[in-house]
Amino acid sequence: MISFTLNDKPIKVDADPKMPLLWALRDLLDMTGTKYGCGIAQCGACTVHMDGTPIRSCVMPLSTIAGKNITTIEGLPRDASHPIQQAWLEHNVPQCGYCQSGQIMSAVALLESNPNPDDSAIDNAMQGNICRCGTYPRIKAAIKDAAKNLSTTIASTSTSTVTPTSTSTGTSTNVDFSLAKNAGEKA
Repeated sequence: MISFTLNDKPIKVDADPKMPLLWALRDLLDMTGTKYGCGIAQCGACTVHMDGTPIRSCVMPLSTIAGKNITTIEGLPRDASHPIQQAWLEHNVPQCGYCQSGQIMSAVALLESNPNPDDSAIDNAMQGNICRCGTYPRIKAAIKDAAKNLSTTIASTSTSTVTPTSTSTGTSTNVDFSLAKNAGEKA
């Protein structure tokens, strides 16, 4: 029996400790928002958070998550009130949508660790999240807008002034993500 916290709820799973977390989420716990893409931690579709850090659930054995806090896409607000969710909708980021739960979870983790990311920080955080539809410019624009909205929200609820420290300029959406070269080799 493996015990952990899933989306702020205590969970016990009776399964092979070698079973990847992805399959426990999808097959045992009916949490199907996390997607199977490659099974070798190369595409990012299976991204979830473990203690706030994005991980690839397709290669994470259950034995390693005992006592950990796991957050899936289902752990985000159902009303799409998170700044990343709002920005995703405003920028019409998804096309087919298959990669989106992993993209969103990586973006949420980025803003939790760096509320004002520059282009380089966005590229580094999103590297390894492959979008076959190529919506990278919209993803980057959505992350930048979410960061601005997050900064505004923090400033309006704080007694002190919060000044964004992003070094990004304007609304540039030049995207590298270093995915194009990886996609052809690994996908």
